[in-house]
Amino acid sequence: MRAMNKILMISLAAALTLMASSQLGAQQRGDWVLAQWRGGEFWFPGVVDVREGNAVTIAYDDGTRETLPVKSVRPYTWTEGSRIECLWAGGKEWYAARITKMGKDGSSIDVIYDADGVYEQTRTGACRSR
Repeated sequence: MRAMNKILMISLAAALTLMASSQLGAQQRGDWVLAQWRGGEFWFPGVVDVREGNAVTIAYDDGTRETLPVKSVRPYTWTEGSRIECLWAGGKEWYAARITKMGKDGSSIDVIYDADGVYEQTRTGACRSR
């Protein structure tokens, strides 16, 4: 029983270390990340421009920039199959969609919208996730 508890404690410590290192590693200059614009509920894609202490400046894919706390930034995790929301045809309304293809450039994606099944090729700068 003691051996089992020791193994569980070591496994837990290793998992926590891995989680912490992945969080920190995603906030270095040049890293693709998802960040909470103005501390809101949505995560937008961008690239770390500057990291100073606990502050990170993000160059978002839509061309805007923002400096925010490290806790508001996480690794970029969008892949084919990811659930996101996009501005359909560059409009002003957000619609739920699923990524069907990722472009080689990293910022072009194909999506299919939930509401009507319409496919669209768009840019990551016109999308967000929860």
